[in-house]
Amino acid sequence: MTAPTLPTTGREWHLLSRPVGWPKPEDFALVETEVPAPAEGQVLVRNKYLSVDPYMRGRMSAAKSYVAPYELGKAMQGGAVGEVVASNVDGITAGDHVLHFFGWREYAVVDAKNAVKVDPEAAPLSAYLGVLGMTGLTAYAGLLRTASFKEGDSVFVSGAAGAVGSQVGQLAKLKGASRVIGSAGSDEKVKLLVEEYGFDAAFNYKTGPVSEQLRAAAPDGVDVYFDNVGGDHLEAAIGSLNRDGRIAVCGMISVYNNTEPAPGPRNLARLIQTRGRIEGFLVGDHYDLQPQFVQEVGPWVRSGELKYRETVVEGIENNLEAFLGVLRGDNTGKMIVKL
Repeated sequence: MTAPTLPTTGREWHLLSRPVGWPKPEDFALVETEVPAPAEGQVLVRNKYLSVDPYMRGRMSAAKSYVAPYELGKAMQGGAVGEVVASNVDGITAGDHVLHFFGWREYAVVDAKNAVKVDPEAAPLSAYLGVLGMTGLTAYAGLLRTASFKEGDSVFVSGAAGAVGSQVGQLAKLKGASRVIGSAGSDEKVKLLVEEYGFDAAFNYKTGPVSEQLRAAAPDGVDVYFDNVGGDHLEAAIGSLNRDGRIAVCGMISVYNNTEPAPGPRNLARLIQTRGRIEGFLVGDHYDLQPQFVQEVGPWVRSGELKYRETVVEGIENNLEAFLGVLRGDNTGKMIVKL
Protein backbone atom coordinates (compact mmCIF):
# COMPACT_ATOMS: atom_id res chain seq x y z
CA MET A 1 0.00 0.00 0.00
CA THR A 2 1.41 3.40 -0.95
CA ALA A 3 1.71 6.00 1.80
CA PRO A 4 -0.70 8.93 1.47
CA THR A 5 0.74 12.04 -0.12
CA LEU A 6 1.21 14.66 2.58
CA PRO A 7 0.51 18.34 1.95
CA THR A 8 3.63 20.44 1.38
CA THR A 9 2.10 23.93 1.63
CA GLY A 10 -0.77 25.56 3.47
CA ARG A 11 -2.13 28.99 4.29
CA GLU A 12 -1.91 30.70 7.66
CA TRP A 13 -2.69 34.14 9.09
CA HIS A 14 0.21 36.29 10.29
CA LEU A 15 0.12 39.43 12.44
CA LEU A 16 2.15 42.10 10.60
CA SER A 17 1.73 45.04 12.98
CA ARG A 18 0.16 45.56 16.40
CA PRO A 19 -3.28 47.20 16.04
CA VAL A 20 -3.91 50.53 17.73
CA GLY A 21 -7.58 50.78 18.63
CA TRP A 22 -9.75 48.83 16.21
CA PRO A 23 -7.76 46.18 14.23
CA LYS A 24 -7.41 46.93 10.50
CA PRO A 25 -7.00 44.42 7.63
CA GLU A 26 -3.54 45.80 6.82
CA ASP A 27 -2.36 44.64 10.30
CA PHE A 28 -2.66 41.04 9.02
CA ALA A 29 -1.71 38.84 6.05
CA LEU A 30 -2.80 35.43 4.78
CA VAL A 31 0.46 33.71 3.85
CA GLU A 32 1.28 30.48 2.02
CA THR A 33 3.96 28.53 3.90
CA GLU A 34 5.65 25.13 3.84
CA VAL A 35 4.07 22.34 5.90
CA PRO A 36 6.78 20.19 7.56
CA ALA A 37 6.34 16.45 8.14
CA PRO A 38 5.68 15.57 11.78
CA ALA A 39 8.77 14.63 13.82
CA GLU A 40 8.88 11.98 16.54
CA GLY A 41 6.12 12.68 19.08
CA GLN A 42 4.15 14.92 16.69
CA VAL A 43 1.03 14.72 14.52
CA LEU A 44 0.13 16.59 11.35
CA VAL A 45 -3.46 17.87 11.48
CA ARG A 46 -5.69 19.16 8.71
CA ASN A 47 -7.77 21.74 10.56
CA LYS A 48 -11.51 21.51 9.99
CA TYR A 49 -12.85 24.14 12.39
CA LEU A 50 -11.14 27.19 13.88
CA SER A 51 -12.18 29.29 16.86
CA VAL A 52 -12.09 33.09 16.98
CA ASP A 53 -12.54 34.68 20.40
CA PRO A 54 -12.49 38.15 22.00
CA TYR A 55 -9.37 37.40 24.09
CA MET A 56 -7.34 37.23 20.87
CA ARG A 57 -7.49 41.02 20.65
CA GLY A 58 -5.33 41.18 23.79
CA ARG A 59 -2.72 38.88 22.26
CA MET A 60 -2.32 41.30 19.35
CA SER A 61 -0.94 43.90 21.75
CA ALA A 62 2.60 43.83 23.14
CA ALA A 63 1.31 44.68 26.62
CA LYS A 64 2.14 42.23 29.39
CA SER A 65 -0.83 39.95 29.96
CA TYR A 66 -1.74 36.47 31.16
CA VAL A 67 -0.69 34.95 27.86
CA ALA A 68 2.23 35.78 25.54
CA PRO A 69 1.48 38.23 22.72
CA TYR A 70 1.34 36.98 19.15
CA GLU A 71 4.71 37.27 17.45
CA LEU A 72 4.90 39.61 14.46
CA GLY A 73 5.40 37.85 11.16
CA LYS A 74 4.41 34.45 12.54
CA ALA A 75 1.20 32.44 12.53
CA MET A 76 -1.35 33.40 15.15
CA GLN A 77 -2.84 30.77 17.47
CA GLY A 78 -6.28 29.76 18.65
CA GLY A 79 -8.47 26.76 19.30
CA ALA A 80 -8.87 24.32 16.42
CA VAL A 81 -10.19 20.84 15.78
CA GLY A 82 -9.09 18.74 12.86
CA GLU A 83 -8.27 15.37 11.36
CA VAL A 84 -4.87 13.74 11.78
CA VAL A 85 -3.30 13.11 8.36
CA ALA A 86 0.04 11.76 9.65
CA SER A 87 1.18 10.62 13.09
CA ASN A 88 4.47 9.82 14.80
CA VAL A 89 2.72 9.20 18.12
CA ASP A 90 1.57 5.99 19.82
CA GLY A 91 -2.17 6.08 20.42
CA ILE A 92 -3.02 8.62 17.70
CA THR A 93 -3.45 7.43 14.13
CA ALA A 94 -4.32 9.02 10.81
CA GLY A 95 -8.07 9.55 10.69
CA ASP A 96 -8.37 10.42 14.39
CA HIS A 97 -9.74 13.84 15.32
CA VAL A 98 -7.94 16.09 17.79
CA LEU A 99 -8.48 19.38 19.56
CA HIS A 100 -5.42 21.65 19.76
CA PHE A 101 -4.35 25.27 19.92
CA PHE A 102 -2.79 25.91 16.52
CA GLY A 103 -5.62 27.60 14.68
CA TRP A 104 -5.55 30.45 12.15
CA ARG A 105 -3.99 27.96 9.66
CA GLU A 106 -4.99 25.10 7.36
CA TYR A 107 -2.42 22.56 8.58
CA ALA A 108 -0.74 22.28 11.97
CA VAL A 109 2.13 20.17 13.27
CA VAL A 110 1.27 19.53 16.91
CA ASP A 111 3.20 17.91 19.76
CA ALA A 112 1.29 14.94 21.20
CA LYS A 113 1.06 16.61 24.63
CA ASN A 114 -0.87 19.52 23.02
CA ALA A 115 -3.38 17.34 21.11
CA VAL A 116 -6.52 15.97 22.76
CA LYS A 117 -8.46 13.24 20.95
CA VAL A 118 -12.17 14.00 20.52
CA ASP A 119 -15.04 11.78 19.44
CA PRO A 120 -17.03 13.02 16.42
CA GLU A 121 -19.72 10.43 17.25
CA ALA A 122 -20.39 11.93 20.71
CA ALA A 123 -20.89 15.50 19.48
CA PRO A 124 -20.35 17.54 16.31
CA LEU A 125 -16.67 18.45 15.93
CA SER A 126 -17.37 22.17 16.18
CA ALA A 127 -18.95 21.64 19.62
CA TYR A 128 -15.48 20.88 21.02
CA LEU A 129 -14.52 24.51 20.30
CA GLY A 130 -17.59 25.86 22.04
CA VAL A 131 -20.24 24.26 24.19
CA LEU A 132 -18.02 21.29 25.19
CA GLY A 133 -14.70 23.10 24.85
CA MET A 134 -12.93 26.07 26.36
CA THR A 135 -16.04 28.23 25.98
CA GLY A 136 -18.23 25.84 27.93
CA LEU A 137 -15.62 25.25 30.63
CA THR A 138 -15.28 29.02 31.02
CA ALA A 139 -19.00 29.27 31.73
CA TYR A 140 -18.95 26.28 34.08
CA ALA A 141 -15.88 27.30 36.11
CA GLY A 142 -16.81 30.97 36.30
CA LEU A 143 -20.35 30.33 37.49
CA LEU A 144 -19.80 27.40 39.83
CA ARG A 145 -16.31 27.96 41.21
CA THR A 146 -15.49 31.68 40.92
CA ALA A 147 -19.01 32.98 41.56
CA SER A 148 -19.86 30.16 44.01
CA PHE A 149 -23.32 29.76 42.48
CA LYS A 150 -25.87 27.99 44.64
CA GLU A 151 -29.45 26.89 44.11
CA GLY A 152 -31.89 29.76 44.53
CA ASP A 153 -29.47 32.49 43.42
CA SER A 154 -30.60 35.27 41.12
CA VAL A 155 -28.11 35.57 38.23
CA PHE A 156 -27.36 38.41 35.80
CA VAL A 157 -25.24 37.71 32.69
CA SER A 158 -23.93 40.36 30.28
CA GLY A 159 -23.08 39.47 26.69
CA ALA A 160 -25.69 36.79 27.30
CA ALA A 161 -26.26 35.81 23.66
CA GLY A 162 -22.55 35.10 23.18
CA ALA A 163 -21.02 31.66 23.41
CA VAL A 164 -20.06 31.89 27.11
CA GLY A 165 -22.96 34.01 28.31
CA SER A 166 -25.69 31.85 26.80
CA GLN A 167 -24.22 28.79 28.48
CA VAL A 168 -23.87 30.54 31.86
CA GLY A 169 -27.56 31.43 31.89
CA GLN A 170 -28.68 27.94 30.93
CA LEU A 171 -26.38 26.25 33.46
CA ALA A 172 -27.79 28.52 36.17
CA LYS A 173 -31.34 27.55 35.19
CA LEU A 174 -30.50 23.83 35.04
CA LYS A 175 -28.92 24.10 38.50
CA GLY A 176 -31.88 25.82 40.13
CA ALA A 177 -31.43 29.60 39.86
CA SER A 178 -34.41 31.55 41.15
CA ARG A 179 -34.12 34.07 38.29
CA VAL A 180 -31.78 34.53 35.32
CA ILE A 181 -31.47 37.88 33.55
CA GLY A 182 -29.42 38.56 30.43
CA SER A 183 -28.38 41.62 28.47
CA ALA A 184 -27.64 41.61 24.73
CA GLY A 185 -27.18 44.10 21.91
CA SER A 186 -30.27 43.55 19.77
CA ASP A 187 -33.98 42.86 20.16
CA GLU A 188 -33.49 39.64 18.17
CA LYS A 189 -30.91 38.39 20.68
CA VAL A 190 -33.13 39.37 23.61
CA LYS A 191 -35.94 37.27 22.10
CA LEU A 192 -33.53 34.34 21.67
CA LEU A 193 -32.46 34.52 25.34
CA VAL A 194 -36.01 34.29 26.63
CA GLU A 195 -37.63 32.02 24.05
CA GLU A 196 -34.83 29.56 23.26
CA TYR A 197 -32.38 29.70 26.17
CA GLY A 198 -35.01 29.99 28.89
CA PHE A 199 -33.82 33.20 30.58
CA ASP A 200 -36.50 34.68 32.84
CA ALA A 201 -35.87 38.20 31.54
CA ALA A 202 -33.56 39.97 29.10
CA PHE A 203 -33.01 43.47 27.80
CA ASN A 204 -31.31 45.32 24.95
CA TYR A 205 -28.60 47.47 26.52
CA LYS A 206 -28.67 49.80 23.51
CA THR A 207 -32.24 50.96 24.20
CA GLY A 208 -31.75 52.56 27.64
CA PRO A 209 -29.52 52.85 30.70
CA VAL A 210 -28.36 49.42 31.84
CA SER A 211 -28.87 50.22 35.53
CA GLU A 212 -32.55 51.12 35.00
CA GLN A 213 -33.23 48.09 32.79
CA LEU A 214 -31.54 45.75 35.26
CA ARG A 215 -33.54 47.12 38.20
CA ALA A 216 -36.75 46.56 36.24
CA ALA A 217 -35.72 43.00 35.28
CA ALA A 218 -34.40 42.10 38.75
CA PRO A 219 -36.50 44.07 41.26
CA ASP A 220 -35.21 41.85 44.09
CA GLY A 221 -31.56 42.38 43.11
CA VAL A 222 -28.96 39.88 41.93
CA ASP A 223 -26.82 37.40 43.86
CA VAL A 224 -24.42 36.60 41.02
CA TYR A 225 -23.22 38.72 38.13
CA PHE A 226 -21.22 37.05 35.34
CA ASP A 227 -19.37 39.87 33.61
CA ASN A 228 -18.42 39.63 29.94
CA VAL A 229 -18.71 43.34 29.19
CA GLY A 230 -17.46 45.61 32.00
CA GLY A 231 -18.20 49.35 31.86
CA ASP A 232 -21.78 50.40 32.58
CA HIS A 233 -22.83 46.76 33.02
CA LEU A 234 -20.44 46.25 35.92
CA GLU A 235 -21.55 49.47 37.54
CA ALA A 236 -25.21 48.46 37.15
CA ALA A 237 -24.56 45.03 38.64
CA ILE A 238 -22.82 46.52 41.69
CA GLY A 239 -25.85 48.78 42.09
CA SER A 240 -28.23 45.79 42.10
CA LEU A 241 -26.03 43.42 44.10
CA ASN A 242 -27.64 41.70 47.09
CA ARG A 243 -26.00 41.00 50.45
CA ASP A 244 -23.04 38.61 49.95
CA GLY A 245 -23.33 38.98 46.17
CA ARG A 246 -20.56 37.66 43.91
CA ILE A 247 -19.25 39.05 40.65
CA ALA A 248 -17.13 36.84 38.37
CA VAL A 249 -15.18 38.89 35.82
CA CYS A 250 -14.67 36.81 32.68
CA GLY A 251 -14.16 39.55 30.10
CA MET A 252 -14.65 43.24 29.40
CA ILE A 253 -15.27 43.42 25.67
CA SER A 254 -16.54 47.01 25.96
CA VAL A 255 -12.98 48.26 26.60
CA TYR A 256 -10.82 45.98 24.42
CA ASN A 257 -10.30 48.49 21.63
CA ASN A 258 -10.04 51.58 23.82
CA THR A 259 -6.89 53.63 23.45
CA GLU A 260 -7.56 55.47 26.74
CA PRO A 261 -8.28 53.78 30.10
CA ALA A 262 -12.01 53.39 30.69
CA PRO A 263 -13.40 54.92 33.90
CA GLY A 264 -14.02 52.37 36.63
CA PRO A 265 -17.38 51.78 38.34
CA ARG A 266 -18.29 54.84 40.44
CA ASN A 267 -20.18 52.82 43.06
CA LEU A 268 -17.55 50.41 44.40
CA ALA A 269 -18.31 51.61 47.93
CA ARG A 270 -21.55 49.60 47.69
CA LEU A 271 -19.45 46.45 48.07
CA ILE A 272 -18.91 47.44 51.71
CA GLN A 273 -22.58 47.41 52.63
CA THR A 274 -23.37 44.33 50.50
CA ARG A 275 -20.19 42.47 51.61
CA GLY A 276 -19.92 41.85 47.88
CA ARG A 277 -16.99 40.22 46.12
CA ILE A 278 -15.50 40.82 42.66
CA GLU A 279 -13.10 38.19 41.34
CA GLY A 280 -11.48 37.79 37.96
CA PHE A 281 -10.73 34.35 36.55
CA LEU A 282 -9.07 32.59 33.64
CA VAL A 283 -10.27 29.28 32.29
CA GLY A 284 -6.67 28.03 32.14
CA ASP A 285 -6.61 27.86 35.95
CA HIS A 286 -9.58 25.50 36.00
CA TYR A 287 -8.73 22.66 33.61
CA ASP A 288 -8.97 20.28 36.58
CA LEU A 289 -12.75 20.69 36.20
CA GLN A 290 -12.75 19.48 32.56
CA PRO A 291 -13.66 15.79 33.24
CA GLN A 292 -16.42 16.78 35.67
CA PHE A 293 -17.65 19.44 33.23
CA VAL A 294 -17.90 17.06 30.24
CA GLN A 295 -19.50 14.36 32.40
CA GLU A 296 -22.19 16.73 33.69
CA VAL A 297 -22.79 18.96 30.66
CA GLY A 298 -22.31 16.41 27.85
CA PRO A 299 -25.64 14.65 28.52
CA TRP A 300 -27.47 18.01 28.64
CA VAL A 301 -26.02 18.88 25.23
CA ARG A 302 -26.96 15.49 23.75
CA SER A 303 -30.49 15.59 25.19
CA GLY A 304 -31.06 19.15 23.93
CA GLU A 305 -31.66 20.48 27.45
CA LEU A 306 -28.66 22.79 26.98
CA LYS A 307 -29.06 24.58 23.68
CA TYR A 308 -26.30 26.28 21.76
CA ARG A 309 -25.93 28.31 18.62
CA GLU A 310 -23.00 28.67 16.30
CA THR A 311 -22.29 31.36 13.74
CA VAL A 312 -20.28 29.60 11.03
CA VAL A 313 -18.09 31.50 8.57
CA GLU A 314 -16.63 29.42 5.72
CA GLY A 315 -13.06 29.59 4.45
CA ILE A 316 -9.63 30.41 5.90
CA GLU A 317 -9.64 33.61 3.83
CA ASN A 318 -12.56 34.86 5.98
CA ASN A 319 -10.89 34.06 9.34
CA LEU A 320 -9.97 37.70 10.02
CA GLU A 321 -13.43 38.99 9.13
CA ALA A 322 -14.95 36.40 11.49
CA PHE A 323 -12.68 37.63 14.31
CA LEU A 324 -13.63 41.27 13.68
CA GLY A 325 -17.26 40.14 13.67
CA VAL A 326 -16.85 38.79 17.22
CA LEU A 327 -15.57 42.18 18.38
CA ARG A 328 -18.57 43.86 16.71
CA GLY A 329 -21.01 41.37 18.23
CA ASP A 330 -22.12 39.97 14.85
CA ASN A 331 -22.22 36.40 16.19
CA THR A 332 -24.99 34.60 18.00
CA GLY A 333 -23.33 31.96 20.13
CA LYS A 334 -19.89 30.66 19.20
CA MET A 335 -18.17 32.10 16.15
CA ILE A 336 -16.61 29.24 14.18
CA VAL A 337 -14.60 29.23 10.96
CA LYS A 338 -15.15 26.11 8.84
CA LEU A 339 -12.32 25.13 6.50
